[in-house]
Amino acid sequence: MTNQSPFPVNAQPPPPPPTPDPPAKLPQSAPGVTFDVQALNVWFASHHVLMDVSLQIQPKAVTAIIGPSGCGKSTFLRTLNRMHDLVPSARVQGRVTLFGEDLYARHVDPTLVRRRVGMVFQKSNPFPTLSIADNVTVGLRLNGVRQKSLLRERLEQTLRMAALWDEVKDRLHAHALSLSGGQQQRLCIARALAIEPEVLLMDEPASALDPLATAKIEELILQLRKQFTIVIVTHNMQQASRISDFTAFLYLGKLIEFDQTKKLFTNPRDKQTEDYVTGRFG
Repeated sequence: MTNQSPFPVNAQPPPPPPTPDPPAKLPQSAPGVTFDVQALNVWFASHHVLMDVSLQIQPKAVTAIIGPSGCGKSTFLRTLNRMHDLVPSARVQGRVTLFGEDLYARHVDPTLVRRRVGMVFQKSNPFPTLSIADNVTVGLRLNGVRQKSLLRERLEQTLRMAALWDEVKDRLHAHALSLSGGQQQRLCIARALAIEPEVLLMDEPASALDPLATAKIEELILQLRKQFTIVIVTHNMQQASRISDFTAFLYLGKLIEFDQTKKLFTNPRDKQTEDYVTGRFG
């Protein structure tokens, strides 16, 4: 009979390839925090942007994310509402929980995550063809709300929350682009608040505004933190020190330090943090 074995007679087959180590077991999600981020890694294609970031974001507080350009601040922010799902080359590893629920579990709908975690971008982006009123209520309408009395109630409520009602109540049907830059940004905040999120993410919301408009945005953030958890990315060290309760310093994709803002700015543990907040680099 012909020997059908691919190996010579009396020879041993090569050993099987080694079994890869299983991923490290992550600790249980901490109770009482808004976000619990554990061993977070993010890639875009082969580019490793965030490396083993772990931190906990407290409820009804402002957490600032600081660091030089390209360090992964906005990438981190967008992992908190699964916006990277919209980027084909993105890959996220680790765990992100919102009030104990794993946001990246297979059964979780990313659209619902973004409804729970609202976002305001660096450049104000009102819908240019819609009125001021329709910009605020568009999310409610897309979610099936048709009752006019409820739409009017949410419109006034969220414009008041965004400190914009008194400025626009007599021109609600004017185009959104008729507003100033600072008013447009507050309109975008009102639009995010209209769908009643649990958390508000802000990616440098005042970077394109003048000092007066910036002061209004900062005052608004201090008011909103009484009701919402807020996570804000900022390049402005003074802004972070003024409005945040906690600060995370990212550098080259790694979390260098995370602490109460006052402590991180006055008595940082890490030399890199000290050099950054004192303006020696960045």
